[in-house]
Amino acid sequence: MYKVQEQLMPSNLPGFSKEQISDHWNLYEGYVKQVNKFNEELLKLQKTGEGDSLIYADRRRRLGFEYNGMVLHEYYFENLQGGENTILDKNLKKEIAKTWGSYQNWLQDFINTGKTRGIGWAILYIDPTTHQLINAFIQDHELGHVAGFAPLLVMDVWEHAYMVDHTASGRADYIDAFIKNINWTVVEKRFEDAINGKISKRF
Repeated sequence: MYKVQEQLMPSNLPGFSKEQISDHWNLYEGYVKQVNKFNEELLKLQKTGEGDSLIYADRRRRLGFEYNGMVLHEYYFENLQGGENTILDKNLKKEIAKTWGSYQNWLQDFINTGKTRGIGWAILYIDPTTHQLINAFIQDHELGHVAGFAPLLVMDVWEHAYMVDHTASGRADYIDAFIKNINWTVVEKRFEDAINGKISKRF
């Protein structure tokens, strides 16, 4: 059984109202609930010999959406903190400059990734094998992930992440607020874990 990770709920984020965070957090709680519910239903269906039923197939198909909704929100909330925390001149910044030419070039590309039309996520990934970095747009919660790549920075760009504060057309303002509240200490720890062959825990 998964539990809501209360310690990840951010507060005092410049550019984010308390109401926005609370509304978004409620959705995360829903994903945790649905993951537990679907896992229980699938196990029950297996035990009763209904593993080839239509309801089993439906739950199995939908489980990836619910799981990624839960997991990505945990990465997302963890990589936010109140107030700007500048990226350090360490290994991650060097790797970013190696890939994009400069930190500013990467940042603009990440922002542009987040502005991709459609609902989804902007994620800075690392390939743990080659240490290659990429910015990726993930549709819904589960479409577009690269198998085996590790998420370093996760930004939710579904409308629910910003509509309370910025309305449905306010994604650009939301992204600006998000950038100013990145917890680079967390992101850099994920990077160091990846290049050292470790899997970063979400909480």
